[in-house]
Amino acid sequence: MIYLPLLAFIAGVLITAQTSLNTQLGQLLKSPILATGIAFTSSLAFILCIVGLFIKQYPSPAMVKSVPLYLWFSGGLLSAVGVALFYWLIPKMGAGAMISCAMSGQIIVALVAGHYGWFNLQEKPLTFNTIVGCISLIIGVWLINRH
Repeated sequence: MIYLPLLAFIAGVLITAQTSLNTQLGQLLKSPILATGIAFTSSLAFILCIVGLFIKQYPSPAMVKSVPLYLWFSGGLLSAVGVALFYWLIPKMGAGAMISCAMSGQIIVALVAGHYGWFNLQEKPLTFNTIVGCISLIIGVWLINRH
């Protein structure tokens, strides 16, 4: 399964390029919020095309009704706020500094959430190695961001 870490790496590359390009858009439009709206609108257009091409069976009405209301909107809200923060912070911090801080936040929260089973995740206890890794990550982010 060597391709999974490679695909995850590529996803990180794409996110970095996306945030950098849309940060430029926000600067040119003088509005990171407007850039976020444009990014999500174009994302919607692309994903609707992909859904139309690849999804052959849609959820039943009963399945749709069984999904809790908060799950329909919470991910979009968190994405919009997170992405808007990226576009606002990158010009102030620089891409490397901002993304290193953001990525460390993602990793640390993912490890803690996995440890406690938050968000309905499979529980995966923190180990000595993961704690040392988190400490190393924090030191690395500090080294990247110190001036």
